[in-house]
Amino acid sequence: MTDLTDFTANRIDGTPLSLAELQGKVLLVVNTASACGFTPQFEGLEALHKTYGAQGLAVIGFPCNQFGAQDSGTNEEIGAFCQRNYGVSFAMMEKVDVNGDAAHPLFKWLKAEAPGLLGSEAIKWNFTKFLVGKDGRVIKRYASMDAPAKLSKDIETALVA
Repeated sequence: MTDLTDFTANRIDGTPLSLAELQGKVLLVVNTASACGFTPQFEGLEALHKTYGAQGLAVIGFPCNQFGAQDSGTNEEIGAFCQRNYGVSFAMMEKVDVNGDAAHPLFKWLKAEAPGLLGSEAIKWNFTKFLVGKDGRVIKRYASMDAPAKLSKDIETALVA
């Protein structure tokens, strides 16, 4: 697997999405959680989606329950929570693992392409973000503490690249 377009994931309603359908777009891929101190970042992610979506940004959220069991609900419950509390209209996917043997292949690839601090591939917590360029290559990895609004300049740069 050489770039993002080689992967498929299931939307939160269970329907498959070939990421090849998003070829030519800039993607922001995020592992999310509904009961985390960073959960309010959904608001910032939605703002990025609304601000840059028409210019070619696709925000994609992947719920994950690996960090403090902070997303223990069903996919249906998670989707309803995100919509009800944050008005999320960007793509939410089915809950996945992002670390370990059962990690979704997309996250295995993202982590290898953009290791974290000191070269660690493991995702440390919820709301780790990966910015992927129009060419399907990872541009940058952001930590949980990086607020979505702080990604704007990098997103703008990627959109005109």
